[in-house]
Amino acid sequence: MFKFDDRGLIPAIVQDAGTGRVLTLAYMNEEALKRTLKGPDAWFYSRSRGQLWHKGETSGNYLKVVEVRPDCDGDAVLVRARPTGPACHTGEETCFHSDPIVEVGESEARLGPGVLAKLWDVVQARKRDMPEGSYTAKLLREGTPRVAQKVVEEAGEVALAAALKPHEDLPNEAADLLYHLVVLLASTDVSPDEVWRVLEQRAK
Repeated sequence: MFKFDDRGLIPAIVQDAGTGRVLTLAYMNEEALKRTLKGPDAWFYSRSRGQLWHKGETSGNYLKVVEVRPDCDGDAVLVRARPTGPACHTGEETCFHSDPIVEVGESEARLGPGVLAKLWDVVQARKRDMPEGSYTAKLLREGTPRVAQKVVEEAGEVALAAALKPHEDLPNEAADLLYHLVVLLASTDVSPDEVWRVLEQRAK
């Protein structure tokens, strides 16, 4: 089923099971794959250190395995996982956080859940660094009750914009509500993944 190269390695693409974002690309040898399949965490093989690598053992940022599947040729592995922290050693949520070198048209990945995932990353960075002058950091400093109050206020604005015609203000007000809701989740240490899981269960 799995085909290792002449070094005894196979590339492993790690995807966030909640958001669908690609988190990192690493390599596995047979033992790392065996441990990953056993769970609950992802294991890799460090080519630079020449040894097995239990992702998160040092940083605490584990990748909790949801499923593992080979590609059509069996020479690559897709690992869908739920991260317990940033996947990248730089502290970013994903190793692919750099701006695109080439961007053709408007990518669908930047719409819908992709935008929310990117917003979550930014809010988490503000929570970690608490930079001066940041509105998000200011809200988080004021605490969960204040953020919750803002969510109530923004929900009222959304309802008002929907009740009035034309609805030209509704997209802006809805965006404000979603932003403050994401900040509220961050302030309570509740991941959007938990919300997605509830919605997924309800859809069934």
